[in-house]
Amino acid sequence: MKIFRLALLFSIVHFTLFAQKYTFTHDDTLRGSITKERAWWDLQFYHLNTRINPADSTIGGHVVVRYKVLQPAQVLQIDLQRPLTISKITQDGQELSFRRDGDAFFVSLVKPQKIDAQEEITVHYGGRPRIAKRAPWDGGFSWKRDQNGQPFVATSCQGLGASVWWPCKDHMYDEPDSMKISITVPPGLTDVSNGRLSSISNNADGWRTFHWYVQNPINNYGVNVNIGNYVSWTETFEGEKGKLDLSFYALPENAEKAKVQFQQVRPMLKAFEHWFGPYPFYEDGFKLVEVPYLGMEHQSSVTYGNGYQNGYLGRDLSATGWGLKWDFIIIHESGHEWFANNITYKDVADMWIHESFTNYSENLYTEYHHGKQAGAEYVIGCRKLIRNDKPIIGVYGVNHSGSGDMYYKGGNMLHTIRQIVNDDEKWRGILRGLNKTFYHQTVTSPQIEDYMSAQAGVNLSKVFDQYLRDVRIPTLEYKLEGKQLSYRWSNCVAGFEMPVKLKIGDNWKTLQPNSDWKTLKVSKASAVMIDPNFYVEIRKLE
Repeated sequence: MKIFRLALLFSIVHFTLFAQKYTFTHDDTLRGSITKERAWWDLQFYHLNTRINPADSTIGGHVVVRYKVLQPAQVLQIDLQRPLTISKITQDGQELSFRRDGDAFFVSLVKPQKIDAQEEITVHYGGRPRIAKRAPWDGGFSWKRDQNGQPFVATSCQGLGASVWWPCKDHMYDEPDSMKISITVPPGLTDVSNGRLSSISNNADGWRTFHWYVQNPINNYGVNVNIGNYVSWTETFEGEKGKLDLSFYALPENAEKAKVQFQQVRPMLKAFEHWFGPYPFYEDGFKLVEVPYLGMEHQSSVTYGNGYQNGYLGRDLSATGWGLKWDFIIIHESGHEWFANNITYKDVADMWIHESFTNYSENLYTEYHHGKQAGAEYVIGCRKLIRNDKPIIGVYGVNHSGSGDMYYKGGNMLHTIRQIVNDDEKWRGILRGLNKTFYHQTVTSPQIEDYMSAQAGVNLSKVFDQYLRDVRIPTLEYKLEGKQLSYRWSNCVAGFEMPVKLKIGDNWKTLQPNSDWKTLKVSKASAVMIDPNFYVEIRKLE
């Protein structure tokens, strides 16, 4: 509890400091906070039913929103981003009035909302949704054509929000327990969405509706549509929970390349089930789907656009050679099934929970298949990409994520914590325990931090403060005077204490520095080297 209070206090200070540097709008608050019009109802189920027309880039349909009443209230918030519009909202067949405030719609309910009652509304909507500018980072709809001129369409919306293309409760804290997705597309095209394909309807106009069902909770940005002239094939994987169904979708011209490249799914699953525990969505299967952008971690429907090559668009981000041993998008985006889709942040300010662990999964994949030294070389090699420009944790309540350092710095923070734990099986137990303890849950940063401290048996609160909430790299300062080594941490948060492994002369020794000078007798004045697995700096003082 004490650790939680300290983390909360630091978060408040962090918000105060950084709110002065950013300008947040009324729209940011409506999007990023748990408003009173959201708080009183618990989301339980969506049925998204949408017709998508690539010919004129329009979409339209309706969404059934089922919920449980937690507290009596009569105004409900639903989100849908401009330029899309809502034409009608009903409950029990009765049309309801609503008002628009930016991208939020406030619905006036007529029926008394009684505690524990199960209710639903139906939201009718349509229009031309935002076109993705730089998917998946600046997302929306990607309206493309394949080499044969056929429509090749996909959605991506992390950070931007699912309400960019369908009406929903667009805040990450509340997920539906299950979901049905019905997507209608022109003749000859296939839609691939999340979960399992339950049926295909042939409509009178020749269009077809693909009905998908997601049995597990799903975060709203993980919901996706992928439309193309796909060919597909299926396989199975014998995993920790038994048989896992694998489905693959590619454009016809890329099918042969895909059948080779997508073989990396099996070694990925073997590695991640070893480190993180069972794949979290056996009931919904696993799909890998070609799309017209780089790729994204859509739950049970991972999307792929890395050009059927290893590395990140053919490059090794670590510059060690290890990053060319595997396909970055297959490994990284699939790693998100554990950290993002199984364990999901409540607020995007805590996006490190998704990206730091998944960046670190690249290291763990490399280690599983190529050895511990290879994994360490990979994560250490990625340090050159760290900017230390702003804190990793963003501002809460306004849909604001922190620095992109949540990837490489976050991964190196976790690698450093592994050295502190200094027990590989305990470390593996912590990673698996996270996925078991927070299975299918939305979480806060303090929850993850406190869990890791408790399981490690070490108070890691200052370590997390240093790497998540500060931009400085802790520096071990030392002086050698005859046979005495003096050392301390500098460039660090108040109260920072972290063990570190040093090579003094020919011997390795673990020290316990803090910000005060400590001394150690050494046999002779000799070179001092820090274990490179710790993401710190070292400076000799004369």
